[in-house]
Amino acid sequence: MVIKSMSLQNYRNYRTLCLDFDPKTNIFYGDNAQGKTNILEAVYMSGTTKSHRNSKDREMICFSEEEAHIRTLMEKRGMEHKIDMHLRRNRPKGIAIDGVPIRKASELFGILHFIIFSPEDLSIIKNGPSERRRFLDMELCQLDKIYLHHLADYNKIVLQRNKILKEIAFRPDYRDVLEVLDQQLVKYGTQVMARRRHFTEELNEIIGQIHSQLTGGQEKMVLEYEANTEETSFADQLRNGMARDLKQKTTTTGPHRDDLSFMVNGIDIRKYGSQGQQRTAALSLKLSEIELVKKAIHDTPVLLLDDVLSELDSNRQNYLLNSIREVQTMLTCTGLDELIDHRFSINKVYRVTDGHVTVEN
Repeated sequence: MVIKSMSLQNYRNYRTLCLDFDPKTNIFYGDNAQGKTNILEAVYMSGTTKSHRNSKDREMICFSEEEAHIRTLMEKRGMEHKIDMHLRRNRPKGIAIDGVPIRKASELFGILHFIIFSPEDLSIIKNGPSERRRFLDMELCQLDKIYLHHLADYNKIVLQRNKILKEIAFRPDYRDVLEVLDQQLVKYGTQVMARRRHFTEELNEIIGQIHSQLTGGQEKMVLEYEANTEETSFADQLRNGMARDLKQKTTTTGPHRDDLSFMVNGIDIRKYGSQGQQRTAALSLKLSEIELVKKAIHDTPVLLLDDVLSELDSNRQNYLLNSIREVQTMLTCTGLDELIDHRFSINKVYRVTDGHVTVEN
């Protein structure tokens, strides 16, 4: 799987931009705040409909413009596909695949598979549970459309239930509605938990060896899926926690409160790990993600590295660069010296300066 080309119109700081990508390594370099990350964001948007920076559509449209376009040409198993995305300031985005408009953004998932690694991901271990849930959901939604639908339905019901909890003091008859919502919450929530649990088990089959190699055999890492409740007891815990939910006016039980723990030599490094241990664990997680996606889709994902090399020491840089030679990679950095020092194969170089991109080789 490769991205062959992309064109942007009125996207972020790019009025017009057309890029042809190499099927291997593409390097975007330049000073900070020139637009390097915007390119990676647009590539990621083309396959997921969302920004990895959690930006809203209107924030990605050039100032003073009402709409923006992202047009992407990709190749998968010998077949080309065109993806057109139309961002509008005051209306939902429009998406077409091979010239055919799609009704739901979820129809795009699974055509492209991305793994993105940014400096913020190095903090996934020490940040709050929401960041780790987001990691689980971002990858699972690309791999599993059924999970995507279950998660969307679950999140919608949580919002509806929270609204009822806030209003039930004035509308006692809403209690019957709560019972119906709880049945749906359990239905979709148990599916979400089961898939997250299986995904964690699949990652564990890969991550231990990678982490051991990164640490010279000194550390053994195991991921543990920390479900807020168990599938078999979800319904009972919802009933038992009803008084608490009514008091707090929010749903306090369910997979929207799950977490993922990182145990290194039996120690929870979320709480007790050094910064070096946490960063190594985050790198192991991303490299395991690449291998898991390869196994799941029988193809290679597209790897987006957003200025992450400057945050890693030399040994971790070497391991990362040696691990991605067979994957189409788009990498941003401020200079090429760090790549040349590692004798890393560079196939195409782009210099980014204030919204202008120049091909240098």
